[in-house]
Amino acid sequence: MRSFSVLALCCFSPMLFAADVPGSQDLPIVPRMADAQIVDYRPAVELERIYPLGSIRKISGQLRFDGQVSARGQTTSVTYELPPEHSSNDAFTAAREALQKQGAELLFWCQARDCGESSLWANEVFTNAKLYGADDQQAYLLLRLAAPQDNTLVALYSITRGNRKAYLHVEQFDAAAPLGDLLPTSATLLRELKSTGVLDFPTLSADPDATWLRLLSRGLNLDTTLRVSVSGPNAEAWRQALIGQGVRAARMEAGSVESPGLHIELLR
Repeated sequence: MRSFSVLALCCFSPMLFAADVPGSQDLPIVPRMADAQIVDYRPAVELERIYPLGSIRKISGQLRFDGQVSARGQTTSVTYELPPEHSSNDAFTAAREALQKQGAELLFWCQARDCGESSLWANEVFTNAKLYGADDQQAYLLLRLAAPQDNTLVALYSITRGNRKAYLHVEQFDAAAPLGDLLPTSATLLRELKSTGVLDFPTLSADPDATWLRLLSRGLNLDTTLRVSVSGPNAEAWRQALIGQGVRAARMEAGSVESPGLHIELLR
């Protein structure tokens, strides 16, 4: 009888009966982590959407951040509760890498307290209370898909709550009109370089561009201990231009990677 009771408890474990919310489905662009469950799903709806490009805070009742992408379009979102064996960072990294393999460009990436208050991301940005957790256990990333889907944005937000449950929120935004030029922040370029070891810019094949020079030099000078190699068709011109923007020459060496455009690699 005792063995039957134990078996019954195991069979009726909530984890065994966990299931996706009715009517939900994965977004095709982001593969689901094994054993993750959909706990919130919002089908496509047209609305005006604002995605922060900086740490968020509230001042005098108003949400504040350094930059933003604002547009109207179709928004679809899915929130996963992750299995105990995977952290929110595991799921966030897997989703980011999957999107980057498809050619998606990073626009803004923050982690932990650099993002601001988790309560604001959960309640103000994503209007999903399940995403409220510890400020030092969060990560947010906004990406732009590669052409011909370059009018589509994907937002990732991961969090671990106080009860140790981990979540990944994925939101796809299909703009109703062309998004135009969108540039990453310098801090995002640095975070990408330190995390992946590489910055690839296949379209930067001509002479150094003033806007990109400013972004790259600021990013590299946010951590003056890093050394990089510079490759590409106009690698030496870019290296000299970066020196002119205040990046020390000793931190950059000529690279040998064959690339259609500018290629910067972290020297470890």
